Amino acid sequence: MSTSSTGLIDHIPAVVPVATWKQRVIPAMLSAVVGLLLVYAMGFSHNMTLHNAAHDGRHSAGFPCH
Repeated sequence: MSTSSTGLIDHIPAVVPVATWKQRVIPAMLSAVVGLLLVYAMGFSHNMTLHNAAHDGRHSAGFPCH
């Protein structure tokens, strides 16, 4: 993008690229899977700090755990 001496933009692209559904859905699904695995793994952790963090996360998300 070029600018004039006044600092104003003198060229704006006419077409803005739009992400396809694969470019939006696949990263979202992978993020959800990684997040669920982290919460699940921390729930069975022997470290009480990690276990309690997962426990509180389950409650804040509305999942009953006991």
